[in-house]
Amino acid sequence: MPDHVARKKEKMTRRQVGLLFRLAFWSSAIAILVLSLVPVSTSLPSTGWDKTNHLLAYAVLGFLGHCAYPGRTVVVLAALLTYGGFIEVLQSFTPDRFAEWGDLLADGIGLLLGELLARLAWRRPPERV
Repeated sequence: MPDHVARKKEKMTRRQVGLLFRLAFWSSAIAILVLSLVPVSTSLPSTGWDKTNHLLAYAVLGFLGHCAYPGRTVVVLAALLTYGGFIEVLQSFTPDRFAEWGDLLADGIGLLLGELLARLAWRRPPERV
């Protein structure tokens, strides 16, 4: 098989890239839900400060949400902030977790940071004249 044909087959289509981003997005959302509700233990991954954990987790969700659902920024960010609030409510029903407004604030800041990073990453370079 000629090299140019092999290289063409190696490239992923836009649809395939979109599917991978959606898979990563939903996998991350589920992982965050599980990690947010399991009993607190030292074996869980952590940055050492709860608010930083929230900020990083939701920055990843914001980034992946932008990439998985391009052009739907407001809906995705609003849904993810609602999701963060829902998780906080669920935590209030667990024996060793509790809901905090500060966590929701960290979620929101993380979402905005992730959105900003996604915009910067996918920004097209200026055309040279």
